[in-house]
Amino acid sequence: MGRLCSVFLILFLHVTLIASSCQGRKPKEQPAKKHRTAFFIFGDSFLDVGNNNFINTTTLDQANFWPYGETYFKFPTGRFSDGRLLPDFIAKYAKLPLIPPFLQPGFHRYYNGVNFASAGAGALVETFQGDVIGLKTQLRYFKKVEKRLTRKLGNDEGKMTVSKAVYLFSIGSNDYMSPFLTNSSTLNTYTDSTFVGMVIGNLTSIIKEIYKRGGRKFAFITLPDLGCLPAMRVIESRNNGSCLEEASFLGTLHNKVLQNLLSSLEKRLKGFKYSLFDLNTNLRQRMLHPSKYGFKEGEAACCGTGQFRGVYSCGGKRTVKEFELCENPTDYVFWDSFHLTERAYRQLADKMWSATNYSRNIGPFCVRKLFQTQ
Repeated sequence: MGRLCSVFLILFLHVTLIASSCQGRKPKEQPAKKHRTAFFIFGDSFLDVGNNNFINTTTLDQANFWPYGETYFKFPTGRFSDGRLLPDFIAKYAKLPLIPPFLQPGFHRYYNGVNFASAGAGALVETFQGDVIGLKTQLRYFKKVEKRLTRKLGNDEGKMTVSKAVYLFSIGSNDYMSPFLTNSSTLNTYTDSTFVGMVIGNLTSIIKEIYKRGGRKFAFITLPDLGCLPAMRVIESRNNGSCLEEASFLGTLHNKVLQNLLSSLEKRLKGFKYSLFDLNTNLRQRMLHPSKYGFKEGEAACCGTGQFRGVYSCGGKRTVKEFELCENPTDYVFWDSFHLTERAYRQLADKMWSATNYSRNIGPFCVRKLFQTQ
């Protein structure tokens, strides 16, 4: 019994030390150092800073027109918001410049990292295939960057850059939303658990491939409550604006399986470190109690039309041309029918960077700790 108590005491102290290293601090930029930690970004429109500007796709998967970008940048950059996104703030806190999109013409300096994310992308190849840069293609682009780093920096320095880098992922939302958005029968073909397993399986193979190439520090965000996004609430008129429960269920199941996966990988892969930020809960709190976080509106979007401004028409260049635009995006959690305002992204990035008792960070590391860990 005494030995068992000692084991519990050691585990308690270990968890406490990890938690205290992330708690109680406001996001601050790291002091300058000779070897900065590079930042590589994979995923979908929550992280895409403009890659889709440079591919042959539709305006459904692009945000390179007004009023996108109207507040911070004063012009559309391809970000699906009025301003900056999660990776922009994380880069700032890590004392890195804005991490550019991989497809930006003329950009080949990858020493600080690069962003591969593509709006509409999924873990499954079939998700909006042909219109987006899927996760497997994003991995292929990363391999090109790895080769260039080795060629420019030398083998040892190139490998060190890859090893010390932080890899951020936001993926899965489009895999689960696309069947509802396209009236696909995909979900009738598989059980929910099988379909989620396919998505997580593809993500797992990408993680393992990056790990095989030297990557050790990974950051993930949980999926939001998919059925409660403004666009998803207006898909079925008979729901009268209620959340689309089946989509929400798939997202919830994904988050549980992802949490189990990362815990397992930490045990099986030597040196594997991860942060899993509970974006779902943090966003839900702002949707339900907007005034508590400085917002006036938590469910309707700033830009769009129809109930909740859930019709995906922001900018007037998509299927529906009519749209309404709020006067002050900072009053809103949602910018358009699927995406958040800069203010919302900034609050979430702050939580991701330095976990507190209230930020619901799942897993042993906050993002700040990943950047500081060698």
